[in-house]
Parts: sequence; C-alpha cells; structure tokens
Amino acid sequence: MINISHLHKQFGDLEVLKGIDLNMEKGKTTVIIGPSGSGKTTLLRCLNLLEIPNQGEISLGNYELSFSPGKKLRPQEISAFRKQTGMVFQGYHLFPHKTALENVMEGQIVVQKKSKQEAREKALDILDKVGLKNRADNYPHQLSGGQQQRVGIARALAMDPEVMLFDEPTSALDPELVGDVLKVMKDLSEEGMTMVVVTHEMRFARDAADQVIFIDDGVIVEKGTPEEVFEHTSHNRTRQFLNKIEEA
Repeated sequence: MINISHLHKQFGDLEVLKGIDLNMEKGKTTVIIGPSGSGKTTLLRCLNLLEIPNQGEISLGNYELSFSPGKKLRPQEISAFRKQTGMVFQGYHLFPHKTALENVMEGQIVVQKKSKQEAREKALDILDKVGLKNRADNYPHQLSGGQQQRVGIARALAMDPEVMLFDEPTSALDPELVGDVLKVMKDLSEEGMTMVVVTHEMRFARDAADQVIFIDDGVIVEKGTPEEVFEHTSHNRTRQFLNKIEEA
C-alpha cells in the first residue's frame, strides 16, 4: 500500500530524515512513536507532500514519486498524490464561520464537485459515525476540543482517502476528552482503514497498531508488532524511551 525507500529530508543544514525505508500494508494501522524532534511528524508530512523530500521514493497505491536534489514536482502530481490521503492535525483547523456539517461538506463540494444535497447526506452519515450527528448545526466555538477533532476526522473521511494520516491528534486535548477521539480512531482501525498515526498514546499503540515504528534522530531504530516493540525490545534506545514515557 505505502512503500518508502531511502527517504531523506533536510531543512537547510539540518538532516531530519536520514534514509527511511518502510512498508505499510493496506488495511493496517502503523503507529509511529519517538521523542520530540526525532522526525515523526516530518515523515508523516512527507507522506502527503506537505513537506517535499529531498531524496528517495514514495509509492501509495498506484502512485509512485521519486525525489532528488533539484527535481521539482508538477502541481498536478502533488494534487493527485495528496488526494489519496486524509490528514488530521494536532490543531483542528476547522472553518470557524461554518457549522460542523458545513465543514464536512466543504471539501466534497469544492474539490469533488458534489451537489450540496449529496454532500449533506454523506456528511451527516460520517458525523453519525464519529458520534456527532446531533451536533451537526453547531459551530466550532460551540464544540469541545474533542468534538472539534472528531469533526476534523469526519472532514478527512468525507474525501474518501486511501489512507488516513494522524499527527498527534490528541496532544492538544484535555485528558478527559482524549478517549472519545481514540475510540473513533480505534473503530476505523478495526474497520480496515489504512492508517498512519504519530502519537504519544502508548495504550492506543498497544491496542490498535498492527505495526509500531520507533524513530529516533531521523532513523528507524525498531519496527515490529506492539508485542515485539513494547514487550520484547532488544534495543536500549527503545527501552529508554518507553521507560521515560511510562514515568511521565
């Protein structure tokens, strides 16, 4: 489904990703963990070309892109590739002047050129899926942070992505609101949505991941099943990180 080969990303003289090789299967959930500044979010942003890699290859479904110094992608290539992904950010990024329903309808109307009626029906179905159909007519300021994030997930799902990308989706939430968002994500995982999740929520990683990736200093230190990474790691750096997380 997603294949990454020899991926490098630099910001000026700072090399953030140092040759990432990774395969992610269709219908599986890959959780990426690691310390702050390790390259997790940069890797995720490279997967939908919010950051353009300096070198390497990414294939997603039938789309294959290669990157090298000085090579520029055409806007059409970026747009076509990006349409395969749905992105959920740390912040909610909802349109403040639109209701939850209108936020979920917007991309369907503007990008997919659906009629308002068709977009409305689908938006209501997806809001129901994330437990917010009864809040369809509320504006973002009338919703809790967790509810806003679930609207963000619904908005991404409405575009029929091949893969959902989550960048620390619960990091801005009060602790009591985290569970509702993680439940929606776990339901998606169980339904077979292909997902790549950057998170510090280790319980979610243990419960929902098919594959756990530990990144540190721009390289993959370890990858495996949750049991292999959390229970039987042979890497001291992974053990140090997990111990620090558990102590926090």
